[in-house]
Amino acid sequence: MKILVTGCAGFIGWKTSSMLLEQGVEVVGIDNINDYYDRRLKIWRLSQLRDNNSFEFVEGDIENRGLLGYLFVNHTFDAVINLAARAGVRYSMVNPHIYLNSNADGTLNLLECMRKHRIKKLVLASTSSLYAGQDMPFVETLPVNQPISPYAASKKAAETMAYTYHYLYGFDVSIVRYFTVYGPAGRPDMSPLRFIKWIDQGTPITLYGDGSQSRDFTYIDDIATGTIAALKPLGYEIINLGGGKNPISINRMISGIEKILDKKAIIDEQPFNKSDMLHTWADITKANKLLDWRPQTTFEEGFLETVEWYKNNKSWLDEIEL
Repeated sequence: MKILVTGCAGFIGWKTSSMLLEQGVEVVGIDNINDYYDRRLKIWRLSQLRDNNSFEFVEGDIENRGLLGYLFVNHTFDAVINLAARAGVRYSMVNPHIYLNSNADGTLNLLECMRKHRIKKLVLASTSSLYAGQDMPFVETLPVNQPISPYAASKKAAETMAYTYHYLYGFDVSIVRYFTVYGPAGRPDMSPLRFIKWIDQGTPITLYGDGSQSRDFTYIDDIATGTIAALKPLGYEIINLGGGKNPISINRMISGIEKILDKKAIIDEQPFNKSDMLHTWADITKANKLLDWRPQTTFEEGFLETVEWYKNNKSWLDEIEL
């Protein structure tokens, strides 16, 4: 197989590409390596992929229709995994236009290339942020028509466009809604890596709210495994990929990191951001039924692995901007 993975230098894109390569799949990866967070982390991830001869990297943007057209002309893809996206709920309130351009228009560009070259299988990354205001645990059949951030709205637009191409052209679409992904080489704009570094260095943690808010933390390897499993023919399905058990409070995450590092956190409590969700919790019944998937890594195991990775790469992570 040959698969196009967009956003291959991103956290989930890197691990998904890595697992595909381990399975003997050819991967063409595209990423614009933007500076939303420190590019050095993305370059590190890419360096891990470049060691495999079955990986080809193209630096570019899925907003560039000409570049995408060139890729589809010069490669015969069996499927597309679209993990390219502008991430970050809070920053989407600062610069909403780039979120719609990348997350919605970029997805449309891919769908058009797939239509022209008769590629039918798409795995599209989406988000648990769409479930804001719904009853937990979140099930895929809930109406998600009231996104509370431009980020969530742009993801909803991508989902809707993918359905249109399924309806009109018979595309086989798996939409995977991710729940708070963490692990080694994770995003430095998210709390796990930030808090590990700040606690280790004795830097005050910026905590929005009182820490009682909770997340359905999901380890990166489990997320990548579920994403690859979603390549199977499904028609059109929306599938939650999350921890599936009781969500973990931010306070519990902090205490877990303190225990592993044997250091105490200094907390700078700030007002809760209204664009954030108080709690997330995935119903993963559908993922288990359709993909035979359930997470294999416990919260304790995952954070231990994450802290160990941080310690082993501390020499250059100390320079990463958070």
